[in-house]
Amino acid sequence: MADWADWNEDEYVQYLHDERRRFAWVMQHYGGLNATQAEAAAVQRYPFEASDAPYRGLVFHDEAWHWAMLKIYGEGYWAQHPELVEPPAEYRALD
Repeated sequence: MADWADWNEDEYVQYLHDERRRFAWVMQHYGGLNATQAEAAAVQRYPFEASDAPYRGLVFHDEAWHWAMLKIYGEGYWAQHPELVEPPAEYRALD
């Protein structure tokens, strides 16, 4: 896919939807949130940004797995939980 800064509106909205879905999945499976809470957390983490917003889509520079792990375990989660550096197959299957 093209660089996020070059996406058209449909591409942006689709990627936003996909990242929200992934983030919500992690928040349910690792963060202990129910589906409603996880979806709300995902929308908060990935708000819709207008096409003229500066740095629109910058949040996509890291995948949802990373942002969710930071939310759940905090900075340095990769050192304290090295088993969580890479997402599991179930997460990858969401693609």
